[in-house]
Amino acid sequence: MILKGLKDKFKYRSGQKYLQQELAQERETPSRKEGVSAIGVIVDLENFAEPEKFYELIDAYGLRPNAVKIIGYRKFYDKNSPYATPVFSDKDLGWNGAVENSYALEFLSRDYDLLINYYRESNLLLQLMSVKTNARIRVGFSEQDPAFNDLIFGSGVSDFESFKKELKKYLKVLNQIA
Repeated sequence: MILKGLKDKFKYRSGQKYLQQELAQERETPSRKEGVSAIGVIVDLENFAEPEKFYELIDAYGLRPNAVKIIGYRKFYDKNSPYATPVFSDKDLGWNGAVENSYALEFLSRDYDLLINYYRESNLLLQLMSVKTNARIRVGFSEQDPAFNDLIFGSGVSDFESFKKELKKYLKVLNQIA
């Protein structure tokens, strides 16, 4: 039990070190054309229980049905319980910032035009997922370090309609949607 605690502590420290190294480097953006055709969403399910609302972006932006990919974070989850959204948790943290979860690895294997970091609290695993995701534009909230996001909103996580409206407005200004 003590050894497991020490192991987890060292994994956490190695993850923090990896995160700092990644933030210090210049981010590579995928060579995708302008416009939004693929959206990735990293959502904290502890603070926002309705991740299916992000599928409303398909109609709002005129995207194909499979254009939105969502992955959720929970502090603890039971692998035997069915979740509507693929989930990862703290126990999926590996050495040197690795994420050891098949759902997370599948999410990270894709390139996105827009990454929505839909969480407010600083959390190592959420930040690692954000840094490791290939996306042209990153959107998040003001409580996070500005290094994680290109576009930062001050609205609340619970006010999804306001977030959706503001996101659409700024994407139009950036000529990413019509």
